[in-house]
Amino acid sequence: MSSQNALSAAILAGGQSRRMGQDKALLEVEGRTLIEYVLEPVRTVADEVLIVASDRPEYEQFGCRVVADRFPQSGSLGGIYTAVSEAAHNYCLVLACDMPFVNTDLSRYMAAKERAYDALVPSLPPDRSDQGDHETLETLHAIYSKACLPAIERQLNAGVFKVIGFFSEVNVKKLSEEEIHEFDPHLLSFFNANTPEEFAWARERLAQPSSS
Repeated sequence: MSSQNALSAAILAGGQSRRMGQDKALLEVEGRTLIEYVLEPVRTVADEVLIVASDRPEYEQFGCRVVADRFPQSGSLGGIYTAVSEAAHNYCLVLACDMPFVNTDLSRYMAAKERAYDALVPSLPPDRSDQGDHETLETLHAIYSKACLPAIERQLNAGVFKVIGFFSEVNVKKLSEEEIHEFDPHLLSFFNANTPEEFAWARERLAQPSSS
């Protein structure tokens, strides 16, 4: 990419994995850890990749810069703030560490979109989350610019950790379900292996000859 279109990417691995009962990012399937299934496609899209993971020296093995969460105990919002702050480039693709079906073509499509936005966020049906609105915004498969940082910081300092809470203060561009279906008809990119049951499902699918 040109310097103008350069993109950073960050994998959020700072959660406590309470529902999994162990560090989900390091669970292995077919000889690879869950986080490697996220890292490998992202490396083909971004100019730099970093991992947000406080006090996790084991993440150094993946050859990425590992940064400590600047707002620990503040959930995904603190991780997004840290990722975008630490990113070398103005725009940063932020992904969760437990999304093993990241679609490279979808990520490339997002990266290539005209950057007339502060945040580019996939919009899916409301029944996929408890966000309580007419849609589900996939905030951990999104691109954020550094223009979002002041609004995120104000929200963090106020002790409000709902990611979409700052969206009214920035220019959000939504990626439609129709656009997403062109690359990922089953919406697997947004599958999270949060629980042992979800991980078992992901492991079975990843073990198949083709999991995309």
